[in-house]
Amino acid sequence: MIFKRTSFLPWCLSLCLLGMGLGTQQQTRAADGAQKAGALKTLHVMLTTQEAALDPGAASDLASLSINENIFDPMLRYDYLARPVRLLPNTLSAMPDIADSGKTYTMHVQPGIFFTPDPAFKGKQRELTAQDYLYSIKRLYDPALKSPWLFMFDGKILGDEKLKSAGFDINTAVEGLQVVDRYTLRIRLKAPDTNFLFQLATPATGAVAREVAEAYADQVGSHPVGTGPFMMGKWQRSYQIELLANPSYRSVVFSSTAGKDARDRQLAAALQGKRLPRVDRVEIRIMEEAQSQVLGFLNKEFDYLEQVPPPLAEMVLVPGADIQLKPELVKRGVQLDLFSTLQTYYVWMNMDDPVIGGYTQDKVALRRAIALSYNSREDISLMERGLAIAAQTPLPPNVLGYDPAYRSPLSYDPRLANALLDKFGYKRGADGYRSMPDGQPLSLVMHSLASTKGRLRDETWRKNLDSIGIRISFKSDKNSEILKAARLGKVQMTEANWIADFPDGENFYQLLYGPNSGRANYSRFNLPAFNQLYEQSRALSDSPQRQRLYHDMAQLMHAYTPWIVRIHPLSADLRQPWLKNYKRHPVDFTTWRYLDVDETARAAAR
Repeated sequence: MIFKRTSFLPWCLSLCLLGMGLGTQQQTRAADGAQKAGALKTLHVMLTTQEAALDPGAASDLASLSINENIFDPMLRYDYLARPVRLLPNTLSAMPDIADSGKTYTMHVQPGIFFTPDPAFKGKQRELTAQDYLYSIKRLYDPALKSPWLFMFDGKILGDEKLKSAGFDINTAVEGLQVVDRYTLRIRLKAPDTNFLFQLATPATGAVAREVAEAYADQVGSHPVGTGPFMMGKWQRSYQIELLANPSYRSVVFSSTAGKDARDRQLAAALQGKRLPRVDRVEIRIMEEAQSQVLGFLNKEFDYLEQVPPPLAEMVLVPGADIQLKPELVKRGVQLDLFSTLQTYYVWMNMDDPVIGGYTQDKVALRRAIALSYNSREDISLMERGLAIAAQTPLPPNVLGYDPAYRSPLSYDPRLANALLDKFGYKRGADGYRSMPDGQPLSLVMHSLASTKGRLRDETWRKNLDSIGIRISFKSDKNSEILKAARLGKVQMTEANWIADFPDGENFYQLLYGPNSGRANYSRFNLPAFNQLYEQSRALSDSPQRQRLYHDMAQLMHAYTPWIVRIHPLSADLRQPWLKNYKRHPVDFTTWRYLDVDETARAAAR
């Protein structure tokens, strides 16, 4: 992540070093305090990819988002148990006041909320104010940040075009962003936006203190300082991360709306009136290898395992159509939950790439042939072990705008794929592999994860493309490095997945919106007809009219094929018998603030 440099830079390096030392002292004091009261109550969890920058404005990978939502506070957050999802005030004293037919939002920040200590505050206690949220929204517009979250505000806030002029200046006054007083922020939109409140609950809108961002500049992602329930403890990059309960966290007492589900009512009763978070410490391990994830859970190193890796499902599940735990795990008290995630797995292809990109008929034919070589049924059966459904559009079930009747016009058909390539001049050589229409060799490069799962995926795509005579090689790397290269346009094609930041189709279709190229739109798909439909859809709430626009957008996506939509996973989640209050949320990445552990039961099980 690159952050715009400021006048703080001459002394930034020394301050960074000082911050590391003082931060460690503060973390030690927090841990010591907990130890005096008794043993630290610790939640043991894993993340399956490496974290990148812990900066709310820059982070888009699952690992970083999972950590950020526990350190940084957005103004709103989701009710833990309410289904369908419901928003609650987080740092606000009440839900925003909405006026002017949905174009004006007034937010009142609770007094007495403080950032965790940091040298950037020069020894003073730093209170959260309305100005912090104004600053955090404005910095998303900084071109140096390259925020993948700018789409949530870009072109929506009254006067925000001033922030996009040459020479970005964070101090530029914007008509639609106004601090009324120390604790009151008013945001005015150019037009009503039915998803705006959802966006105020995303980790990307968590409050960042200006002093911290300017003190650490392009290293701010290595110095997460927030007002949330946890603060950073020890941090061994890409291996182990420790979060400590924030000792200055405001008094947050659990309250939720449980439905008719008996288990939900039990969870609500167990948590009602209790202060959050429930544990003193969260120990996070980065476990990229699928086998290590499952073995770590079976060895009781982790309190839960979300989304059992499908290739290893038979280590914990009974083979067969019905998804059931193995008897020995049932005997141990392990619990199984099935959860339909708001998630889509897909392959994107770089539309600016000279080999695979472009909008001419021959380039479209190449991408469409690649899509036709993908065998969804075989992928779900063999690779996903049945724990998925075939994706037809970018939208997963239970997202607003999802159409269960829609079917993709592109299904597995290698014969048609070969015919397309023949027609548009991709000729086979003596070795069976094809050349470009101009006679140059045709060879593709796919970025993939440097893991066992990544290698298995590589072989799947090698098989697919061999069947239509396309040579492919693979460049294995860390997920964070692939994302960096993708932002720079240096990835030709790769597999990816997207988890909903808010439960609406806009959050998925923005990944294909032209102005988001290089940010959330890694494929750099920029089709005027698609962009126009997307802009029209943003002005509508969930309705038959918007559904028709989504239908037409899906048709254009399939026609030009910047994406191959693969699957929507069905998550098999396991939890240990000593874990309390666990329930997956459709939108929140983690539920760590609500989870509790019975340390006596854990010790007895070991």
